[in-house]
Amino acid sequence: MRIDAFTHFFPKRYFDLMGEVAGNMGDMFRRARAIPSIHDLDERFRVLDLFDDYTQILSLPAPPLEIVARGRPEIAVDLAKACNDGLAELCAKYPDRFPAFVAQTPLGAADAGVAETERAIRDLGAIGAQIYTNVAGKPLDRPEFEAFFEAMNRLGQPIWLHPSRGADHPDYMDEKKSLYEIWWTFGWPYETSTAMARLVFSRTLDKYPNLKIIAHHLGAMVPYFEGRVGPGWDQLGKRTSDEDYASLLKSMRKRPLDYFKQDFYADTAVFGSKAATVCGLEFYGLDHIVFASDCPFDPEQGPGYIRETIKILDSLDLSKEDRDKIYFRNLESLTNRTFVST
Repeated sequence: MRIDAFTHFFPKRYFDLMGEVAGNMGDMFRRARAIPSIHDLDERFRVLDLFDDYTQILSLPAPPLEIVARGRPEIAVDLAKACNDGLAELCAKYPDRFPAFVAQTPLGAADAGVAETERAIRDLGAIGAQIYTNVAGKPLDRPEFEAFFEAMNRLGQPIWLHPSRGADHPDYMDEKKSLYEIWWTFGWPYETSTAMARLVFSRTLDKYPNLKIIAHHLGAMVPYFEGRVGPGWDQLGKRTSDEDYASLLKSMRKRPLDYFKQDFYADTAVFGSKAATVCGLEFYGLDHIVFASDCPFDPEQGPGYIRETIKILDSLDLSKEDRDKIYFRNLESLTNRTFVST
């Protein structure tokens, strides 16, 4: 069995409400209409039917609720409820297709957002919560978001960490927008890596040691930059004179590198790159990797990344036990759920 841990779908009630409140988000709606399997259930089933022994965990696609709601926290909570209720209904109706879903957290809604996350996990059966790498431009280590991490630490369910950045984030300081979709190709991996680092150096992971965070796209830039994260950050403070980073480094429970390797998990959604897959597996280890494709954002609008990711994983010199860890057992361990009977 292969359980795809990071796939995206718009439940109908959410999709309709998003259209009512989102305002002028032409590029987003244009893309959604161009990918039928992201909101059309029959098209999604057509994609799934191409693969044997394959199911999907559902989560909400971008953009973040805070962007859709345009700074109105109460609307963000309504959107989250519509999303979570809709995904729960799909999983209840089609458990052989969608064995579980990930709740969407409206982080910008403060206590109401945390309450909605707890409702989705406790009452609807969500196996975790998805957040983005920033909240309308704010970093995740701000005190206003600490209640969410406290709740997830207490609930014991994992966090799906998804990157977010738009074309309005320029590539250079003297420009007003990013060109050539650089904001996505290189900006999203940077976003994820930065969010991970902020959670490490803010001591959030020290304070909440039960947090389990799945960093999308195989942990982004971190595996490739192991030398900078390791020996490089072992010298934290030597490049800075206006902050006492040396004292911060001494106060941390572990090397910076060890937080990234031990306290984060990663998925295999690297758009069909074998080199990236091998690099990520080497860095995180077999026990910290879950299978995911990022369906349906491939050029074929659904099956492409699934097929290529499976092809890569099945080509690696892994035992059946290790391959099963990636395909479903690590996800079972992370979520305290049994998806595959033995």
